[in-house]
Amino acid sequence: MRLRSIFTNSFGILLSRVTGLGRDVLMASALGASVWSDMFFVAFKLPNLFRRIFAEGAFTQAFMPSFIASKHKGVFATSIFLRFLLFLVSFSLIITIFPEPMTKLLAWGWSWEQIDQTAPLTAINFWYLDLIFIVTFLATLLQYKEHFATTAMSTALLNISMITALWIFMKHDPKTVAYALSFAVLIGGVLQIVAHLITLHRFKLDRLLIGGWKYRKVKDVKEEEKHFKSLFLPGILGNSTPQISAFVDTILATFLATGSVSFLFYANRIFQLPLAIIAIATATVLFPTVSKALKNNQEEKAYENLTQAFWLLAFLLGAAMIGGILLAEPIIWLLFERGKFTHVETLQTMEVLRMYMVGLLPFGLAKLFSLFLYASHRHRKAAKVAVYSLLTSVSFSLMLMHPLGAAGLALAGSIGGWVFFGFTVKEVGFGILKRILLNKRSIYFLVGMPIFAVAMYLLNGWIVGLIR
Repeated sequence: MRLRSIFTNSFGILLSRVTGLGRDVLMASALGASVWSDMFFVAFKLPNLFRRIFAEGAFTQAFMPSFIASKHKGVFATSIFLRFLLFLVSFSLIITIFPEPMTKLLAWGWSWEQIDQTAPLTAINFWYLDLIFIVTFLATLLQYKEHFATTAMSTALLNISMITALWIFMKHDPKTVAYALSFAVLIGGVLQIVAHLITLHRFKLDRLLIGGWKYRKVKDVKEEEKHFKSLFLPGILGNSTPQISAFVDTILATFLATGSVSFLFYANRIFQLPLAIIAIATATVLFPTVSKALKNNQEEKAYENLTQAFWLLAFLLGAAMIGGILLAEPIIWLLFERGKFTHVETLQTMEVLRMYMVGLLPFGLAKLFSLFLYASHRHRKAAKVAVYSLLTSVSFSLMLMHPLGAAGLALAGSIGGWVFFGFTVKEVGFGILKRILLNKRSIYFLVGMPIFAVAMYLLNGWIVGLIR
């Protein structure tokens, strides 16, 4: 297992997430959990939803195996890039002209007056999808060369752009802050593209794309494109479970008390920190390695990497899950309780964070196991698993939203995460999981986690006593 690459990738993601938390701290201080914060998060949710489904999820996991197998890599890559970019630009133009219906789609519970106020923000933010697709495409080429640092760290550029906007417009009215943040999102996307283009040139991959454009009418890649489409379409569904679930939760949250959308956003940001630094960083590094190993019929090498990564994730995510549940109040207090973000909002966000953290371990491990399905071109199996998870999440969201509020929506997502993990392991093979668990590290895990939980419980009691 490429530990150096994993830790390099993790460090880059950590830098991005830390700057992201800094951004959110300033945002909470400037907007709190208010009507305008809800409106900005709704507007920013749409491009992020499609980004994670199309660009970062289904595209990467369909493109990488197809690119590895391609005989004319430059032509294939150029062809796919141009088709996607044309589609996304056309889509963004439609959203720019008709932003109200798309905004209403995400915020059913809002009045048309609030939708009209949010629609211009939606139109601005949606162009980030086009920019981040370019970033994702370039990042996938760099992953093929097993370079991950640029992509991991580049999100910090987006956060720095938004932090700068907050710093400049902090004392302005909430409407001005929301618009400044929206334009800062686009500036951040452009900066991310520039960073990737510089690295692409350093690895001389720009020559591959130039050659692909030059020979695009000479080399026949129709069969490769057809194979890519057969992976991409089910890949959309296979990768969209958490995003569609979050999309539904945001819609349902608009029917709850004001601030519910913001509670979900702030808590989910913290939940995503360990998930990205540990699970996503590990899976990202392993994906090209596993894809190449399975293509070359080196299954034992692939499963050896899986075993090592499983225990790395089990210990780190297990500790993060326990710490997040038991230290939820001090974490929210430390990060957000200042300015317009009150202690009452801290307590409400705390409950949402605890419910999210219940699903941290299964989501992380499912991410690890699912890469085997994508690397071996079993995208349809992954899509089937995603449907089970999505139906579970949505069903529990409808059942729990009224008795538990926003926290119920977060808990429903976690339940869906456990279902996602169970069915993903089933498709990969329970025998593989059994072989992994028959290891002395199982004993260390079973003994170490309860001891760590007791320590975190005592630490939480001490910290809460101080802050109250």
